Amino acid sequence: MKWLDELPWFALIAIAVLMAMLPFEPEPHLSEKLKMLADGTLTKPIDIFDLFWHLLPCILLVLKFVRSRKQESAD
Repeated sequence: MKWLDELPWFALIAIAVLMAMLPFEPEPHLSEKLKMLADGTLTKPIDIFDLFWHLLPCILLVLKFVRSRKQESAD
């Protein structure tokens, strides 16, 4: 995952925050979909895809963090 290692931290953090907060009104999709997941009403494929889409940058951020820590400990 060399492409992830080369991706700048600032860009990935900015994208993750932006995707987590969009749309700003009336309620961010991520919080809406997480509420649906907690209520057990997240059943439509489009809603599941939307949750994945809005979480993807956060997942990539966590992966980049874990990979950077492993590389630092290996050196």
